Amino acid sequence: MTVVLGLSGASGATLALACARHLRAAGAAVELVVSPMGKRTLREEMGPGALDELAALVDHVHPAGDVGATLASGSFPTRGMIVAPCSMRSLAAIAHGLDDNLLIRAASVHLKERRPLVLLAREAPLTLAHLRNMTAVTEMGAVVMPPVPAFYLRPQSVAEITDQIAARAVDLLHLSPPRAAAWTGQAPPG
Repeated sequence: MTVVLGLSGASGATLALACARHLRAAGAAVELVVSPMGKRTLREEMGPGALDELAALVDHVHPAGDVGATLASGSFPTRGMIVAPCSMRSLAAIAHGLDDNLLIRAASVHLKERRPLVLLAREAPLTLAHLRNMTAVTEMGAVVMPPVPAFYLRPQSVAEITDQIAARAVDLLHLSPPRAAAWTGQAPPG
């Protein structure tokens, strides 16, 4: 059970770490691709050791420039792909089939093979170009999931918010029983 995890250059790099943890807990083998701006964002938001921390959670790290890697082929079996976070540049490239790096190519493979592709699109406010690109990838079969907090769960920390968003993204791949906290019809006590 292999899943591709992509990290592009939008703010919210901690989402990739949380997704990697949930994917491991669900029993998935994780293939990681980090764009050059994703590396920079990860370093700036999480510190210089963050890429090593993320790499320790996955099975293989692929260079973004290696468009001939296994992930670039539909013959490489996966259960899905998550891009967390997904920049508007990456979303636009996916929407228009601009397979200029491995992250975008792997996303295109998931679309063409009709495999789950979850994009944690990160930007605010949104332009009409962003909305049109979101529409395009949705029409192709991707799920656009902006990392919106579930305030009804009354999270007590940013870590709880991040963990819940990552769990929801992983749940969309249907790898295991749901990991995210579900709405029960009543707000949690407290």
